[in-house]
Amino acid sequence: MEVIKPLTALGLMSGTSMDGVDAALLVTDGVDIFEYGKALNRPYDMDMRADLRSVTGRGVGEDSKKIKDVERKMTLFHAEVVSELLDSAGLRAEDVDVIGFHGHTVYHNPAEKISVQIGDGDLLAEQTRIPVVNRFRNSDIANGGQGGPMMASYHAALARDLEKPLAVLNIGGVAKLTWIGENGELVAFDTGPGNALIDDWMMKKHGTNMDFDGNMAAVGKVNEKIVSLMMKSPYFKKKPPKSLDRDEFSLKISEHLEGESVADGAATLTAFTAQAAAAAAKDFLPKPARQWIVCGGGAHNPTLVRMLRQRIDAPISAAREVNWNGDFLEAQGFAFLAVRSLFGLPLSFPTTTGVPHSMCGGMLHGVPDLLKEKKNR
Repeated sequence: MEVIKPLTALGLMSGTSMDGVDAALLVTDGVDIFEYGKALNRPYDMDMRADLRSVTGRGVGEDSKKIKDVERKMTLFHAEVVSELLDSAGLRAEDVDVIGFHGHTVYHNPAEKISVQIGDGDLLAEQTRIPVVNRFRNSDIANGGQGGPMMASYHAALARDLEKPLAVLNIGGVAKLTWIGENGELVAFDTGPGNALIDDWMMKKHGTNMDFDGNMAAVGKVNEKIVSLMMKSPYFKKKPPKSLDRDEFSLKISEHLEGESVADGAATLTAFTAQAAAAAAKDFLPKPARQWIVCGGGAHNPTLVRMLRQRIDAPISAAREVNWNGDFLEAQGFAFLAVRSLFGLPLSFPTTTGVPHSMCGGMLHGVPDLLKEKKNR
């Protein structure tokens, strides 16, 4: 597309927390945001979560049939979510210009130049009758970048009129931070664990998907020794840009938590997430942020937010307090990035992923019948 104009985009996000799919509509030209459309979340059932978990952590080529089977099932699930969102918005497929399809990250190791997001773009385009952009991370990681975080340009667009420096902390399975300077400078990186360790602990020890409202952590006692030991992990000595796999700390933290009660383990893991974010503020941001905005699933955990406030020397606001839809920022963000991809605008930058220069990315999948029509003209 040569002329940059506002497009209607639909973004889809399946996070490493494996709780479900977020979907959101956005009208944007990839620079400015003109309209926020409807958004919804559709939770995964236990079978779908188990399927995703069964392929998480696998490298490329390992049990490829299993991965393909899960990819197809997950893609069809996304197609149902698209249909549901269009129905709720009163839209038809032809009313949407593009879908931004993140897919689901099953393995992330930038040191090996590997970041695997399952999700069949051709199948989704066929099922929804809407062009699809996916594989947002591939070009970045192939050129020496970390392959994420990817939301910096969207956070900058959202925060255009807010006082800066500003930090946006998105707590999903992994916690990701974007720092936006007074002149629009961007720094982004993964601060450390997000909800994934807490969720896994609760499933293992309590049979629940998460620590609802942080209630278990609230009555537990933080083992500060374990938090201190975990903060000595090599990851926290690295300077950004840097990124994490969901299970980066899983083995070591499991060893440390052996023998802890459910509540004490939840409290300790929640404190670890908060301490890792606080360390990012202390050691890595170019200039202290005047305000932090917290979004993602972790923003709904009062115990985690309280621990963040205890450790970060700056005002902390929930996304809703600045009129952002904090539950759907990543879905909106991938709608935004899909439009940027269509127009050839950069998705990642040297200070956000470590690529040598600003870089576009994404792979476009056309609707099969439309492609045939174009060829026959």
